[in-house]
Amino acid sequence: MRKSIGNIAKPWVFLFGGILLFALLAQFLNFRIDLTEEKRYSLHPATEEVLEEITEPLHVEILLMGENLPGGMRRLQKSVEETVRTFNAYSPEKITYSYFDPLTLPEDDRLDFILSLADYGINPVNLSVMRNSGQQEQLIFPGILVSNAEYETGALVLSGERGMGQDQILNQSIENLEFELSNAIRKLISPESSTIAMVMGHGEMSSDEGFGMVEALDGDFELFKVPLEQAEKPADLANFKMIFIQGPKQSYTEREIYLLDQYVMGGGNLVVLLDGVAVEIENAGGEGTIAMPIELGLDNLLFRYGIRVNKDLVKDLNFGYIPVMGGNFGDQQQMVPLPWPFYILAGRVQDHPITKGLDVVQFRFASSLDTVKADGVIKTPLIFSSDYSQILPAPARVAFADMDQQPDVAMFDLKNLPLAYLLEGEFTSLYKNRFIPDGFAKADFKESGKGKVVVIGDGDVFQAQTNLEDGAPLALGEDQFSQTTYANKLFLKNLVQYLSDPEGIIASRTRTFQIRPLNKMKIAQQKTFWQGLNVLAPVFVLLVLGGMVWWIRNNKYTRKLN
Repeated sequence: MRKSIGNIAKPWVFLFGGILLFALLAQFLNFRIDLTEEKRYSLHPATEEVLEEITEPLHVEILLMGENLPGGMRRLQKSVEETVRTFNAYSPEKITYSYFDPLTLPEDDRLDFILSLADYGINPVNLSVMRNSGQQEQLIFPGILVSNAEYETGALVLSGERGMGQDQILNQSIENLEFELSNAIRKLISPESSTIAMVMGHGEMSSDEGFGMVEALDGDFELFKVPLEQAEKPADLANFKMIFIQGPKQSYTEREIYLLDQYVMGGGNLVVLLDGVAVEIENAGGEGTIAMPIELGLDNLLFRYGIRVNKDLVKDLNFGYIPVMGGNFGDQQQMVPLPWPFYILAGRVQDHPITKGLDVVQFRFASSLDTVKADGVIKTPLIFSSDYSQILPAPARVAFADMDQQPDVAMFDLKNLPLAYLLEGEFTSLYKNRFIPDGFAKADFKESGKGKVVVIGDGDVFQAQTNLEDGAPLALGEDQFSQTTYANKLFLKNLVQYLSDPEGIIASRTRTFQIRPLNKMKIAQQKTFWQGLNVLAPVFVLLVLGGMVWWIRNNKYTRKLN
């Protein structure tokens, strides 16, 4: 009897003992195994470094909510939740999450909250959903809010390029979730910001005095307006993470060019937004004005680095509109939208951490770019014009009257003209084998160096437009007349993130998750076969296994009886 009780108890003792041992080991061993092909549940090393710096619990509010969300939005919603859980698994402190619908707020508080979300780039999206009464419109907020005990920040989780299908946009958004969440966390735990110099003294940023950049990068980087002529030596610029030159109108001196050259040779990051021609848009009425080439003294420097800003204007049939006076209504002057092919809506981008998933960027009076030979320099085009573009060499006529007639499509026979270039690698100084300007020590001269240079053929791409009523600057990328916000701000943010740390969390934007849709033709042809296989095969396997067990037991006990 005792032996029988012991035999019965032994398996249970082993079972509960194993469970207890497993529970104890789980307290000391923490590991994850990602078996997905794209490492969907693994994080980029730079993201892991950000998470290691967390010293207090964080909370993530997921704003993407609503009744009867379409399957794609539910997939994005679930992916946000899974990303937060993955972050929590790697984080030394708890990262919790909850759902919150801004539309549930009282009406008095709702508008202020929605406006505060816009500061984070989270704008409501009008979505068609199915309800019992039929298809209806519903506002959703595709964003997240990340907070600690003191501060809060936010991020948009729905993004994609113009012209993408819905599945592609959702897949692109899911690919970028790691970057958006890690970037928001970085803002909370690392408030220290790098410094950026905005060069002054040559008519730069004359329209908004730098408001567009300051507003876009507020909290991420410290921006300083730097008169370049006051720098005494290249070392005076070395502390700046990057230097921006935005749409100068006056020529640079040889001394200033030398300072910029040596800044790049010292490993600096130079961003040049340059107009190839000067356009006086206020004189474009009537007979119009003539866009003339502008000499700024930077051509030789850029040519040595491997790129040239041409003296021309790019026109594109994927254009925006410019407000012009269209007559009076009573005693009031009326503004009317004029199709303006000089305002390019560039929606074709390179698959690069800076531009991947970027929506349309607006260029105003852009010049074309050409590359030239520069050993050791890698040239990457970032943004392109559409398939219907035209180049007008300077001097070029710019007149509102030319838009009275339908554009001749046959004239727009160029496609995908590069409008922005990233240059990386080993640069050779413009002053190699040349005399350096007076006042600089030859012992400090660097013949070459590894840096980064970004060249954009439009001096206004990071300048804010002005309010048509009071003349105040708008947010970067916002177009009051078309009621559209273009991706100029996001382009700027991604650009400075990459230049400041190309191997940092911005590198996580290179992740790709493959879409694997089912083959509808095969589904129709093989539906019955696979349904039968899934239903009958398990039953058949169980019958075979059961028969084998019965046969083995039958043989065993038959031999014992004999």
